[in-house]
Amino acid sequence: MGIRFAVGGGREGWVRTALTAVGVGLGVALLLGAASVPDLLTNRDARATARHPADTMAAKKIDRSDSTILIVDAGTDFRDSEIGGRSVRADGDHPVLPPGVSELPKGGEMVVSPALRDLMNSSEGKLLKERFEGYRVTGTIGDAGLMSPKELYYYTGSDTLTKDQGAHRIKAFGYDDPAEPLDPLLVVLVVLICVVLLTPVLIFIGTAVRFGGERRDQRLAALRLVGADRRSVRRIAAGEALFGALLGLALGAVFFLGVRQLVGVVDIWKVSAFPSDMVPMPGLAALIAVAVPVSSVLVTLVSLRAVAIEPLGVVRSTTARKRRLWWRLVLPVGGLVILLNQDQVTRTAGENVQVYSIAAGATLVLVGLATLMPWLVEAAVARLRGGPVPWQLATRRLQLSSGTAARAVSGITVAVAGAVALQMLFASMHDDFNTTTDQDPRRAQLNVSSPEASGPLAQRMIDDFRTAKGVKGVIGRVSSYVVKPGELKNADDMRPTTELSVGTCATLRELARVDSCKDGDTFVVHTGDRDLDQWVDQTARPGKKVDLNSESWGDYASKPRGKHIPWTLPKSSRTVTSRPDPVGDRYNGIFVTPGAIDVAKLEDANTQALVQIDPKVKDAEEYVRNAATQIDPLIRVYTIRMIERDKQYASVQKGLQAGAIATMMLIAASMLVSTLEQLRERKRLLAALTAFGTRRSSMAWSVLWQTAVPVVLGLGLAIAGGLALGAVMCRMVDKSVTDWLVFLPLCAAGAALVATVTLLSLPALWRMMRPDGLRTE
Repeated sequence: MGIRFAVGGGREGWVRTALTAVGVGLGVALLLGAASVPDLLTNRDARATARHPADTMAAKKIDRSDSTILIVDAGTDFRDSEIGGRSVRADGDHPVLPPGVSELPKGGEMVVSPALRDLMNSSEGKLLKERFEGYRVTGTIGDAGLMSPKELYYYTGSDTLTKDQGAHRIKAFGYDDPAEPLDPLLVVLVVLICVVLLTPVLIFIGTAVRFGGERRDQRLAALRLVGADRRSVRRIAAGEALFGALLGLALGAVFFLGVRQLVGVVDIWKVSAFPSDMVPMPGLAALIAVAVPVSSVLVTLVSLRAVAIEPLGVVRSTTARKRRLWWRLVLPVGGLVILLNQDQVTRTAGENVQVYSIAAGATLVLVGLATLMPWLVEAAVARLRGGPVPWQLATRRLQLSSGTAARAVSGITVAVAGAVALQMLFASMHDDFNTTTDQDPRRAQLNVSSPEASGPLAQRMIDDFRTAKGVKGVIGRVSSYVVKPGELKNADDMRPTTELSVGTCATLRELARVDSCKDGDTFVVHTGDRDLDQWVDQTARPGKKVDLNSESWGDYASKPRGKHIPWTLPKSSRTVTSRPDPVGDRYNGIFVTPGAIDVAKLEDANTQALVQIDPKVKDAEEYVRNAATQIDPLIRVYTIRMIERDKQYASVQKGLQAGAIATMMLIAASMLVSTLEQLRERKRLLAALTAFGTRRSSMAWSVLWQTAVPVVLGLGLAIAGGLALGAVMCRMVDKSVTDWLVFLPLCAAGAALVATVTLLSLPALWRMMRPDGLRTE
C-alpha cells in the first residue's frame, strides 16, 4: 500500500517520489564512485607496470638480439603540464613493442597519445609542435599504454641512441616496480579525507528519504481514520520510503554511468580516468544496494517515533516537545575520546596505523555534529522575536518546523567541519612534505643538463641558450674531472683528483667569490671543507701539470681509456672561495675562463647551464626547452624551485580537490532539492500569503533567511567541531596547530552556497505564489 501511495498519488505523489529518488540517486552515484576508486587505482598500476621497461636493473647483461631495443627516458614539460616520453632504437627487425603501440617508431618518427596529438594540433600547442618538428607522427598510443585518456605521452625513434646517452637494452616490457609504501602521516590524512567526503553523502541520503514528511503524516492520519492501526501506518510509511530509495538506487546507477563517461572527457586538476576503470567493487556495490533501502526504512521508522498519528490529525501540528541534548553530545564526545586514546602516529610508525579506529572516531564526531544541528536550530530560533516582515515569516516557519531546515543544512555542517579539520591537518604537515631546496629562483629559473659528455656540445648549449627568445643570461659551466699525473708512492693509494670548470667571468662570479676577472684567468677554488679541499690542493698546484683525461690513468674504468692530455695550471692562479650557485650547489677545484683552455680537449665533459629568463616574455621557458631539443632531444630542462613538494602528498591533495568538488556539488544539490521540497509543501500557504497582499520581494527574502539562519548556526557549530577535531588529529600525528583561522574561506564558501541556492529556488517560488495554488480538491 505504501508503494501504491508513492506511485498512485497523482502528480503530487510522483513529484514527492521523484524528489526523494533524485536525492537518493545523487548520493548513491557518489558512493558508487567512491567504491570504484580501488579498482581504478589497480588498473592504473597494472598499465604502469605493463609499459615499464623490464630488465633495466638486471644484474645479468642482456645481449643484443633481433627483438631487443635500446630505451631511455625523454620526457619534457610544457607550461604547467608534465609530458612523459621515451626514446627508442630497435636492435633488429622484430623489436619488442610497448603496450598500445602497433609499430616501433624509426628514426625521425614518433607515436603520441591522443591527448598529446590534440594539444600539438591546437593553437595552444604551437610551441610544443615546434619542439618536435624533427619528428613525423606515425601513430597513436592505444589505451593499454596510457595511464588515463588525458595523459600526455610519446615514443620517439632514434638511429643514433647509444648506452653512452643513458639508454638501457631491454628484451621485454612489464617491470613490476614495487610501490613505495604510503607515509604513515598520509595514511591518517587519507582516512580523514574518506570520512569527510563520504559522511555528508550518507547524511544527505538519510535526509532525502524524509522528503514530504508532513504530507505523508496527513495521509497516514486519514488511514487511521478508516481503521488502520499504528503499526500498519508505520509499515505503509516504510513501504513508501522503500520505493523512493529503490528508485533512487536505479537513478544513482544511471547518474554514475553518465559521470563515468564524463570522467574520460573532462580533465579537472589533471585528474581523468578511462570509463572502463571505474567499476565498483562487487562487495561494496552490494553493500550500497542493501544499505540504502534498509537505511531508508530505518530512518522512516525512527522519525515516526516522535510523531503521534491519530485519526483526527497529527500531534506534530501542535507544540512539539523540546529535543533532548544529552544523547546528542555522546556521539561527538565519544569520537573525540577514541581519537585521544590513539597512539601517536609518526613518519617512522611503519604500517602500525589504526585505520579503523581513526575512521570510527572521526565519523562519530561528524555524525554527532549532524545530530546536534536540530537541537541547536530549535534552541536558537525559539528566542527570535519581531523584526521586518520577511524576517518574521522566516523565523516563524523555523519555529514551527525547524527539523526540516536543520536536516537540509546538516550536510554542509558536516562538510565544513571536516574541511576545517583537514585544512588544520594539512597545514600542520606542510613542512614535512614541502621542503626548502636551497635553490634561488631569483638568480636563475631553469637548470639544463645533458647526458652527453662533450666539450663542443657543452659550448653549443651555452651559445644557443644565450640567443633563445626571452633569455636574459646563461650561467654556463663546462666541467670535467682532472687528475694528478705521475706514479703513485703506493699502488693502493687513490690518485688525487679534482673538478675543472670552464666558464666566463660572469659565470665564475656566480660560482665563486671572484673580485677581478678577465678572459684567460684561472683560479683554485676552496669550499672551506678541509676534507674536500685537501684533494684540490694535492691536484691543483699552480705551475704544475694535470691530466685532462682522468680515465687515461684507469681510475674510473676497468682499463685506461684514451691518451694522456697534459695541461699546466698557470702559476698566476689565485685561490678563492666558492659560493652556492642558484640551485644551491657548491663547487671546488680549478676554475678557468675559456681563454685559458680549449674545451674541445676535455674528453668527458658535461654541461650545466643555469638560464635566467625575462618574466615579461610569455612562454620564455618553452623557448628555452625548444632550443634544448634542437641541440639534443635528450637534454633535460628543470625548473628551479624554492619549495619542493612530495609527490605522494601532492597526489593526496589532488585527490582531495577532486573529491571535494563532487561533495560540494552534492551538498548544493541537496540544499536546492530540500528547499524546493519545502516550498512545494507550503504551496497553499504561499498562495494565501500572496492573496492577502504579501509582497513577492518579502517572500523571496523570507526564503533567503530560512536558508541563511540554519546555515549560519551550522557554520558556527561546524567551526567549533572542526577546530576540536582538527586539534585532536594534529595531536595524534604529533604536530602543533599552525593556523586557527583556516575556517574563514570556508565561511565565505557557505555564504556563496546560500546565495546560489536561494537564486535557483526563486523561479519555483514565483510559480507557487500564483492564485491557483489555493485550488483544492
